Amino acid sequence: MECTDPRCPVHGGLKYRGMQFTGKVVSDKAKRTVIVEVDYARYVYKYERSLRKRSRIPAHSPECMGVKTNDLVNIAETRRLSKTKSFVVTGVANKEK
Repeated sequence: MECTDPRCPVHGGLKYRGMQFTGKVVSDKAKRTVIVEVDYARYVYKYERSLRKRSRIPAHSPECMGVKTNDLVNIAETRRLSKTKSFVVTGVANKEK
């Protein structure tokens, strides 16, 4: 399958810079968009404890990647692609069987 998506970071001309995360895909219902859940820890100085948090980040998913729900993916920040999307999937870290 040949990729014709101009917003593909591998086959197209989309450049990425800034933040990069690894997260789990929790939704792939939208066309060429996935919702990636990223877990992280935030230290709270008042209580001297770490707080576990998670973010849900919408990211552009090129069709050549074949990303599905429960896959572990790498995402990177890019220019604004739509009202909500500022990230793009750069690779699949672990395919769910």
